[in-house]
Amino acid sequence: MVEARGRNGCGGIALAKALSKPRGRGSPRAGTRAPASRGSSPDCGPEAGPTITPTRLERYLRRFSSGNVLVLGDLMLDRYIWGATTRLSPEAPVPVLHVERESLQPGGAANVYNNILSLGGRALLCGVIGADDAGQALIGALRLHQHHRPGILVDPTRPTTQKTRVVAHRQHVVRYDIEQCHDVPHTCTRSMMRYIETHLTSLSCIVVSDYCKGAITSSLMARLAPLARTHRVPVLVDPKVAHVPYYQGVTIITPNHLEAEQAAGRTARDDASIHDIGHHLRTQLGCDAVLVTRGEQGISLCEATGQSWHIRARAREVYDVTGAGDTLVGTLALAISAGASIRESAVIANHAAGVAVGMLGTAAITIMQLREAMRRDRH
Repeated sequence: MVEARGRNGCGGIALAKALSKPRGRGSPRAGTRAPASRGSSPDCGPEAGPTITPTRLERYLRRFSSGNVLVLGDLMLDRYIWGATTRLSPEAPVPVLHVERESLQPGGAANVYNNILSLGGRALLCGVIGADDAGQALIGALRLHQHHRPGILVDPTRPTTQKTRVVAHRQHVVRYDIEQCHDVPHTCTRSMMRYIETHLTSLSCIVVSDYCKGAITSSLMARLAPLARTHRVPVLVDPKVAHVPYYQGVTIITPNHLEAEQAAGRTARDDASIHDIGHHLRTQLGCDAVLVTRGEQGISLCEATGQSWHIRARAREVYDVTGAGDTLVGTLALAISAGASIRESAVIANHAAGVAVGMLGTAAITIMQLREAMRRDRH
């Protein structure tokens, strides 16, 4: 369960995890905290990974359809050029790619949105695209009807963010990006905030997908976090180190281990030091929980109770880590919306990410794939 995210030096591997019981049909209000149980305190080291019973899992999966998640963040178009190489160029020592096909997929926050829909949930999408062909291609890739587009704003002063990946013989050869990373204009920020305020009371969760491409600004987060907390709507942030100060008061922050180290100004040497870094960040930002993703080592969850948990990675085969973090945070939001506890939500989302990395290209998994992956791992 890993996602390679290289953005302006903010990158690394980022996935996401959960909070206490959220709002969803028939579930407790968001923001309530699970009682302390047998987990460890910061002085005792992390506890063994949490589990979830088949009965409770099926109950939560059936409630995915009741979730209504607002996905806010950087919208991207992922373009894939697929082909084969058989010779080197006579002009330079580089392979010549024979292009066989091209494909387009929603990326960034748009991929989170896509995963929520693919898992049977409901979602709203809010972000900024350019007035260009790539922006229209992204709208087409999302198959958005006109009445679902009000949250997608057009800024004619910037291009739609594009990531183009060249794949030869199922191997990622190179990627090139088209983007501008400065903050979107204040008019866009105000429009996004109005859109959020319009829908806030109907939401079960908000996901902030921050890729440092300009949509997530300090002024936006300064208004969003307290407003969501007032309405008891959990806010999950897939973060970037450069924007860590923006996330004050959100519910969950989900850095990868490199981002966590950079944000805390510390080096992690072992499980205990990762545990300490997670609690340091949670205290610093006033979060309910911090979940640190650690690639093949799994994830470490640090809760406000002082407990820490490790959940081992679930991927059986890793073909492509692109978008696995988007899959994870989307699944996490639906599990929270279904009433799962923070630990249960982390377990479910961890399995979803394990499915995603077994797929080539930006992936949106289905609830059937998730159910089968969790059933297989029980045996």
